[in-house]
Amino acid sequence: MGSPRRNERTHRLGGGADEQRNHASAVEENVQEVKRWERAILLARSKAEQVSEWIAGTVGSGPVLVLHVLWFTGWVTVNRGMIRGIRPFDPFPFPFLTMTVSLEAIFLTLFVLTSQKRITRQADKRSHLNLQIDLLAEREMTAVLQLLQDIVRHLDVKSTVTPEQLSDLMKKTDLRRLTNRVEELAEPEALTGSDAAGSPSKRVGRRNVDLTRKT
Repeated sequence: MGSPRRNERTHRLGGGADEQRNHASAVEENVQEVKRWERAILLARSKAEQVSEWIAGTVGSGPVLVLHVLWFTGWVTVNRGMIRGIRPFDPFPFPFLTMTVSLEAIFLTLFVLTSQKRITRQADKRSHLNLQIDLLAEREMTAVLQLLQDIVRHLDVKSTVTPEQLSDLMKKTDLRRLTNRVEELAEPEALTGSDAAGSPSKRVGRRNVDLTRKT
């Protein structure tokens, strides 16, 4: 039989290992849930979005860049008459090459914009999800504070937090008021920037007024 201290130490180590396993399982569960959500979003893409994202991802790769360098170099070399036996078909200033590159740029821009539109929509969904989780966490913390206050009152325990502070923390967050307050705080910065940008003209205007008064 082991000593009581050894048994207690073993129990503590076993408890710590269980907590680590529970934490790891919770993290793994969250990761798997995020993966399922991301996979569902990818599967919900339309054919046009899938093609656009594939083209945007392929064009931005290194091999495509090397291919364009070789293409432009060979085109210019051939049409400058530097290779004997090959007649230039698009002489300087290379109008056909210019037209081809312009059309390529137009279509690539459309594909990239389509891909960015879907990514922006996905980012908006993530922001809304984060907002909902934050609101739920805020409500849960409010309930926890109320329970703690009830426990403190029941046990008659002295607390370093005043009742006014607790009541302020337990108030429900008014999203509309908070949003309006954030906008009010952002408006003075914009007004300060506009005043700073317009201050030279204002000084010039005041100087002209002073000169007019003197004359």
